[in-house]
Amino acid sequence: MLQNQLVKEPGLHEEILEGLLAESRRLPSKLFYDERGSKLFDLICMLDEYYLTRTETRIMEDNIREIVNYIAGPKTALIEFGSGSSTKTRLLFDNMKELPLYVPVDISEEHLKKSAEKLRLDYPSLEVIPVVSDYTKEFESSFDIIPKDYHKVLYYPGSSIGNFTHRELQHFLKRAAHFLGRGGGFLVGTDLKKDPSILQKAYNDRENVTALFNLNILERLNREFGADFNISNFEHKAVYNHIKDRIEMYLVSKLVQTVHIFGKKIYLTRGDKILTEYSYKYDPDEFERMTHECFRKESLWTDEKNYFSIWYMSAR
Repeated sequence: MLQNQLVKEPGLHEEILEGLLAESRRLPSKLFYDERGSKLFDLICMLDEYYLTRTETRIMEDNIREIVNYIAGPKTALIEFGSGSSTKTRLLFDNMKELPLYVPVDISEEHLKKSAEKLRLDYPSLEVIPVVSDYTKEFESSFDIIPKDYHKVLYYPGSSIGNFTHRELQHFLKRAAHFLGRGGGFLVGTDLKKDPSILQKAYNDRENVTALFNLNILERLNREFGADFNISNFEHKAVYNHIKDRIEMYLVSKLVQTVHIFGKKIYLTRGDKILTEYSYKYDPDEFERMTHECFRKESLWTDEKNYFSIWYMSAR
């Protein structure tokens, strides 16, 4: 069984067009994750420069007993946002004796379906109900499938929470706390502030996989929305904004060009940038302050270099 809450998301055309016509051009980062984009992101996670995945995994391995003690239970539903291949989640499953229900949530239907099928084979006692949904929007109605007497734990790994602006983060946290209910669990990863050169390398890898991932947005616009972007006329660029403590990913026009989409013309000159993603970096005190209104910190785990952090919080 697969729940699809996306079904040609209303307003997406308008969001795309509004972003491309804006003075500071932008595209929604949700467009990254079609089937090809999801596969490219899996490759990014294996790159030498991309420290995030291996560091987060090592933190989980080093603290797995403590982490699963917060989650395991005969009436627990684990909901994972941005589940992808559910690789890190398997660490939890392998170390939990009791977990009746897992709800992976992603916007890439094919990737999600394949991942869910593998999980059902590998964990036959675990009920897996995948949900295709854009959890950055209103998501509460997507989870009627969870029994009302279950304890809900939301798992949000991989520092994806850093893709929200500060205002968007506050809105997301309020919705998440309301959805979970008082005492509901929130297991979340955050990337920590560090030497900007390390960040630059992580988002500008030598093999150009991140560049392919970024450019895939334009290929998707051509394929699914009838645009006519010439991919070779754009290049990937990722920079660290020291003032706002975030990585910013752009697609940069190499020349003067005109692109057509939804019956409109988009005029670009050489050097024009289209923003595709933010990735905010935090220090622990800052993140705790930002979440304090909605969540209470229970535990915080980091690596020896303080590159990454994993939090377990409970909803107030």
